[in-house]
Amino acid sequence: MQGMQYKSSMAAAGEDSAMQKIQRLTSENAVVIMSRTSCCMCHVVKRLLCGLGVNPTVCELDEEGAEMEMEKVLVTMVGLNPPVPAVFVGGSLIGGLDRLMAMHISGDLVPKLKQAGALWL
Repeated sequence: MQGMQYKSSMAAAGEDSAMQKIQRLTSENAVVIMSRTSCCMCHVVKRLLCGLGVNPTVCELDEEGAEMEMEKVLVTMVGLNPPVPAVFVGGSLIGGLDRLMAMHISGDLVPKLKQAGALWL
């Protein structure tokens, strides 16, 4: 029984450090994409932002050591499973591809990117 509690506290500690890593990444970078290398929607998000002239920080979850913990935290934040792509602009969660495309089509994305310091023009 104690071994189970130990594993649970270790998992919680892993999730705490994953949350801290996500918070650090999103506070230190204008645009962060939580991604998977094999995800086609993640690829579209990266191409859209790069096409606008943004140089996003990309965190490939399948290349991270704490993949499971980070994914659990993102599921909680995004409310979807799988939680990628997850786009953060100016430290705030924008959402996934659908939300990013909606902002782009409505004309709200570029001003948000400028406000966050991700675009200069």
